[in-house]
Amino acid sequence: MTTPTARRTRNVLIAVALVVSLAACDFQKIAPSGAGPLRYRDEVFTDVTVTKDLTYGSAVGAGGATKTLKLDLYAPTGDALAKRPAIVWVHGGSFKSGSKASSELVDEAKAMAKRGYVNVSIDYRLDPNGCSASAPTGACLTAITWAKEDAQAAVRWLRRYASTYGVDPTRIAIGGSSAGAITALNVGYDEDNVGSSGNPGHSSTVRAAVSLSGARLLGTPEKGDAWALLFHGTKDVTVPYSWAQNTAKGLAEAGVTVNTTYWEGDGHVPYAKHRDEIITQTTNFLWWAMDLAHAAS
Repeated sequence: MTTPTARRTRNVLIAVALVVSLAACDFQKIAPSGAGPLRYRDEVFTDVTVTKDLTYGSAVGAGGATKTLKLDLYAPTGDALAKRPAIVWVHGGSFKSGSKASSELVDEAKAMAKRGYVNVSIDYRLDPNGCSASAPTGACLTAITWAKEDAQAAVRWLRRYASTYGVDPTRIAIGGSSAGAITALNVGYDEDNVGSSGNPGHSSTVRAAVSLSGARLLGTPEKGDAWALLFHGTKDVTVPYSWAQNTAKGLAEAGVTVNTTYWEGDGHVPYAKHRDEIITQTTNFLWWAMDLAHAAS
C-alpha cells in the first residue's frame, strides 16, 4: 500500500523529471503536429502587406542629434485576426551601419508574415565608429546600449498599438543577426534598464530571442526569462563562437530555456547558406516558446 508521503514524493519526482526533460528538448527541431495548413507553422497567406516608415520613438544619438526612430511593418495580407504574435527584427552592421531594409531580415519578416505573424524591422541609433569584438571601447558600449533601448521601445510600441495592428501583446519575440542578434539577446535579459526612446508605460519584455551570430553582452538572465535560440558558425571571428557558447551556458545555468544550432566550419552570418533551416527552426522554436497552440487562430 502506497502512503500519502510516498505518493507526494513520487509526484514531485515526476514533476522534476518533466521539467528536466522539457529543458533538454531541442524545440527548434520539433515541428508542431496537426493537419495542414496550420497557422504559425505553414505559409497560410500568399501575400504580405508592408507599411513603411512608421515612427516608434526618438532619442539623442551620435553627436547629440535627436534621431527619429522608424520601422517597417510586415503583416499577412487580408488577415482579420485581432491578436497575432509579433516579432521585432534588428539588423546587423557592427552598430555603425545597416538599416531596416536588411535583405535577410526582410526575407525573414515576409516568411513569418506568411505564417500569420506581425513583423517589424527597425532602424536604431548607430555610432559612426562602430564596435570591434577584439577591442571594445566605451563608445562601443554606448552604441550597444542605444540599440537595446531602441529595440525595447519598439517592443513597447507594439504593445501600445496592439489593437491598431492586430498584435497579441502577450506574444512578442525579437530576433536579429550580428549586432542585431546581440541586441535581441540584450533585450531578452536586460529588462531593468529600458531607456527612454519612446512608449513609456508598457512592458519591454519578450517571450523569445532569436540570434544569428550574436551573443549576450548586457543583463543578467533569470529563470522565467525569454527563451533563446542561437545560430552560430564555429569559425566566426567577428562575434566569436566561444561567445555564443558562453551565452548558452550562462542561460542554461540560470534556468532559461536555450536551444542552439552550431554550424561546423561556418563563419559570420551564413544566412544564405542556411536560410531554409533558419526559417524552419525559428518557426518550430517560436511555436513552443510563445505557446502558439493556445494562441488565437
